[in-house]
Amino acid sequence: MPALAKHFHVVAIDQRGYNLSDQPEGVENYKTDKLVADLVAVVKHFGPGKAVIVGHDWGGLVAWTFAMTHPELTDRLIVLNLPHPRGLLREIATNPNQQKNSQYARDFQKPDAAQHVKVEYLTGWVKDPEARKVYLAALKRSSLEGMLNYYKAKLPTQLPDDKDRAGAQPAVPAFPAVTCPVLLIHGLKDQALLPGALNDTWNWVEKDLTLVTIPGAGHFVQQDAADLVTRTIVAWLNR
Repeated sequence: MPALAKHFHVVAIDQRGYNLSDQPEGVENYKTDKLVADLVAVVKHFGPGKAVIVGHDWGGLVAWTFAMTHPELTDRLIVLNLPHPRGLLREIATNPNQQKNSQYARDFQKPDAAQHVKVEYLTGWVKDPEARKVYLAALKRSSLEGMLNYYKAKLPTQLPDDKDRAGAQPAVPAFPAVTCPVLLIHGLKDQALLPGALNDTWNWVEKDLTLVTIPGAGHFVQQDAADLVTRTIVAWLNR
């Protein structure tokens, strides 16, 4: 963020359920349309005009959806380690390895999941000890139920091993085209979101797509390869 702030007005938000943001109860309050509406409100607050939308993981899904549904507010799109939702759903439906690696998400959908998640576990990806303290404090202020409602609201409740024995696979829904330039960065060691979901992204983006894969980085690519990610984003935005 400091590097970007030298060139742009940077605004970072805590999505609902996290830290000091509202923590509404109920799965319905964490559906994608509500999260996108939150982002619309932020962009319009700092507007008028379009914004560059940046997201990682669930924030990446919101960013993709925002760009699809609000092209009038989207200048460019940057997504870290969250493939286009069409590609991700395709892999969940057809790729046994992705199905296996998505089991954690199914576990998060169970009614008592919050009782089995320790906040300390959620900070294991933060390498710097001092930064980990900051994240831990923020997560302790967050709603575990709210965080898990992201999985309950957005992922299919049945994954392919629940399909009927005739072998029918769930249909992958269509999505509106993304009409702005896209920078997609993906750490290839991500065990939750396998890189096969990146295939065909170019068919769903109408402008230029820049795809950067980083072999040595995992799901938290912005931490694992912080300097490369920062330089890539700044260069792409300033080109």
